Amino acid sequence: MHSAHPFRIFAISGFLTAVLGVLMFQYGGLSLLWLYIVLVLLEVTFSFDNAVVNSKILIRLSPMWQTLFLTVGIFFAVFVVRFLFPILIVMLSTGLSGAHVIDLALNHPEDYADELDKAGPSIEAFGGTFLLMIGVYYFVDRQKNVHWIQRIEAPLSKVGRVRFVKFISMLTVATVMYFTVEPAVQQAVLISSLLGIALHVGLESVASFFERRQPSGKSKGKIVQQVGWAAFASFMYLQVLDASFSLDGVIGAFAITNMVVLIMAGLGAGALWVRSLTVYLVRNGTLAKYRYLEHGAHWAILALGLVMIAKLYHVELPEYITGSLGLVFIVTAIVSSVIEKRREIALSAS
Repeated sequence: MHSAHPFRIFAISGFLTAVLGVLMFQYGGLSLLWLYIVLVLLEVTFSFDNAVVNSKILIRLSPMWQTLFLTVGIFFAVFVVRFLFPILIVMLSTGLSGAHVIDLALNHPEDYADELDKAGPSIEAFGGTFLLMIGVYYFVDRQKNVHWIQRIEAPLSKVGRVRFVKFISMLTVATVMYFTVEPAVQQAVLISSLLGIALHVGLESVASFFERRQPSGKSKGKIVQQVGWAAFASFMYLQVLDASFSLDGVIGAFAITNMVVLIMAGLGAGALWVRSLTVYLVRNGTLAKYRYLEHGAHWAILALGLVMIAKLYHVELPEYITGSLGLVFIVTAIVSSVIEKRREIALSAS
């Protein structure tokens, strides 16, 4: 398929990444260019599993909405998610005014990094809860009949027969966090985790509401693509999902540099590559080719969610371990898919 050619899909990402790289070099020389490259790689590594999960949603959108995901969506990815969203979190957690926080971000990056670090418990509780919900909703699903790690996934699927079990399980997680974290951050953790739960439930409900008003899910073996409000709901879900994945990356980026503009450029360029990769996975039919790829991505999401929550208890893994978790699950799932397909071919030939 011509439209699935990698050059056509990754050309914009490559061009904009190169342009930003030239600007970073002109502004700060080789040292700034090197930091920019590190941030791009950091974002891509942290969000590789995000691309796999995104592709499952994006495949249901029409070509117009897929294009919006790569164009208009980049405004959300770079400016809203990686600049305004952290500022909003700092405002809510510290009570500082928006103008003051923006001034800190642009003119006093060291102070802004300190405030963002103080907002860590809120960020980790919100992001960790939201990511855990994605994993729970995937595995605790009574209609799920393909299992990668059979001994774990099959029982989890049966648990999905219990009404409201997903919602109850996540409320239990939020409650446990509230009673086990330090008293100074209990309120922030509880509010943030409940916001993460409410946001996920709300987005899922809105998407399901509009999806039920779409044509049947498949037509002659092909997925019927969403349009109108159903597509808009899925599009917004993709933006929130991207935000959840990026929160940890934004905090991690401040360990590399405190230049907000550089962080926006590096993580924004990385987000471009992740979004292009998502479109490539959709148009190349990668999910259909690798049976367990989606499973691996959701295990990676669960792992990242647990890593974020573990930070509430001052358990912090090195960045290289956190960043490689997703890749390990993805690669293992692909290898398992290839082995399984070869086994099926051998059985059918015998």
